[in-house]
Amino acid sequence: MRALTGAWRLLRAVLHVLHGMAVMTRFPRLSAAERHQRVQWWSAGLLRAAGLRLQVTGVAPRAGATLVVANHISWLDIAAIHAAAPQVRFVSKADVLQWPLLGWLIRGAGTLFIERERKRDAVRVVHAMAEALRAGDAVAVFPEGTTGPGPELLPFHANLLQAAISTGTPVQPVVLRFSDAHGRFSKGVEFLGETTLLQSVWRVATARGLTAHVALLPPVGTEHADRRALAEHLRQLIAERLGGPG
Repeated sequence: MRALTGAWRLLRAVLHVLHGMAVMTRFPRLSAAERHQRVQWWSAGLLRAAGLRLQVTGVAPRAGATLVVANHISWLDIAAIHAAAPQVRFVSKADVLQWPLLGWLIRGAGTLFIERERKRDAVRVVHAMAEALRAGDAVAVFPEGTTGPGPELLPFHANLLQAAISTGTPVQPVVLRFSDAHGRFSKGVEFLGETTLLQSVWRVATARGLTAHVALLPPVGTEHADRRALAEHLRQLIAERLGGPG
């Protein structure tokens, strides 16, 4: 029965991704508000197709520049955040460009890509982020740099936070958590080690009672901030929310 449910969810998700690709071809003709509306609709729809409920708390970034900082658990993270805050542009590892179908969609949504194996590439991305923030965009990063197990956070890399400090842009922490029928932190969404994207997709499709929890915390100012101290403060805020109720 679980295999049949998984196959049905996988089929729905693939059809939804293909529909998203068709919508993406019309993006250049849409206004910013129309693009955001479609990004939010598509992201929430992908979660539903994969069998997830969505629970959002807090207030999404308002108009104007904001740097969103979130913990990183799964390939579902971008869809979960976009379902709550569709205006954000992500900074993502260049590896996702190799993902079937999803890589093309992620590029089309205005994502900035970083090649983490090249240390100097971070400097280029910080400049690109600062330019986007000065233009009034909301930009999102995963400062852990890779996916973690969920309850425990990896160390936060501070380099990309320099874009917010240099432009005086507030930083909004976002806390991601996935629960299921077995507990507060689902093992089914973990995307760790040698797990392939297809293996992870199947685990998600066959999981029971999955819910994506997105908690948008109040923004933090960056004036005169030290980037390492700021990174540790943001990590602590997210860790406290992960360890608390709700």
